[in-house]
Amino acid sequence: MTTGRTSAPVPDVLVTGRGAITSVGEGADLVFEALAAGRSGIVDGLGRANAFDPEQWMTAKEARRTDRFAQFALAAAQQAATEAGLLPVDESGAPGGVEAERLGVILGTGVGGLNTLQDECQAFFANGERAVSPNFVPMMMPNAGAAVVAMRLGAHGPGFSVSSACATGAHAIGEGLRLIERGEADIVVAGGSEAAMTSLCLAAFRRMGALSRAGISRPFDARRDGFVMGEGAAVLVLERAEHARARGATVYGRIAGYGASNDAFHITQPDENGRGARQAMLAALADADASRGDVDYINCHGTGTPYNDRIETIAIHGLWNGDAPPASSTKSAIGHLLGAAGAVEALVSLEAVRRGLLPPTINYEQADPDCDIDCIPGEARSVDASLAVSNSMGFGGQNACLAVAAA
Repeated sequence: MTTGRTSAPVPDVLVTGRGAITSVGEGADLVFEALAAGRSGIVDGLGRANAFDPEQWMTAKEARRTDRFAQFALAAAQQAATEAGLLPVDESGAPGGVEAERLGVILGTGVGGLNTLQDECQAFFANGERAVSPNFVPMMMPNAGAAVVAMRLGAHGPGFSVSSACATGAHAIGEGLRLIERGEADIVVAGGSEAAMTSLCLAAFRRMGALSRAGISRPFDARRDGFVMGEGAAVLVLERAEHARARGATVYGRIAGYGASNDAFHITQPDENGRGARQAMLAALADADASRGDVDYINCHGTGTPYNDRIETIAIHGLWNGDAPPASSTKSAIGHLLGAAGAVEALVSLEAVRRGLLPPTINYEQADPDCDIDCIPGEARSVDASLAVSNSMGFGGQNACLAVAAA
């Protein structure tokens, strides 16, 4: 098992900015408070970010030339960068006076510009080549979100997109952590974004049998029958501790560890013994120099599918031997944000530790003996918390886990 640590000392990596777009609202504080209150953003079986207006974040012309997933990415990144003092840029175009070559951007997506892809395919089949927009490729490409954010911030450091299905957002934050630990950047703007509510994508998930027929997200409940699609983005500003302190940045917490694994089992189903998820959690804890007993909260992948929740329970019991800390799934309130899910859940974990308040799993009413964990049903719980882990498990068997600590 690889933890990512070496014999050389590595810097602490702090969170100095937060941003979020979800179906329960915009902004890290508003989103967390809505989740902690048990409010749901799911309407008619979908967690749409209906209040989102791209022209609050870009011009009308820019919005027309940017897919919805990249619009979400830019909005969440601007929130986080403003909070971290990276915006506005100074007269020379440098972000908040920091060294532009030491500012990186890693923003992932599960599927990229799916709205653009569907629209342009329909235009092509209906009216031929001349009906296809010359902006099709730059709007569709998965790295468009990372690109527009880098341009807005004037970031000239390392930058790229990550894509690992539902583990994408967590992988992006973990890889941002590694960039700073390796000394390749002082600050990394990292997270995930997704806007996949096209008729084609919804039809595909229905055909797979993955979507809830009832249109209700019920993680760990005996009646769970699939996930509910959500959309949005979350972005964290990660910063080397010495750099953050030198410029007087506000600190919201610390990314203490990161673990990743492959199930190498099935293209859509997790390993039936929970091996990959368990390995990722162990690696994240080892990376954080923490033990299982140090963990106060688990933000579960918790999709609400019959198979996933049972396997994640097996993985948790495999580590904690039936004595696991409280664990909840915020997908119960906002749905499954695919490539953005891991980033939103990392932000939720950060706030849970910072505030000492664990958000609930809503819609949980009927216990399932195969999912016998304390999933914080119904109401948030006040605790004295210092460390949380956030699980992400993607199609393809790619898993990521983040250990999130108090500042």
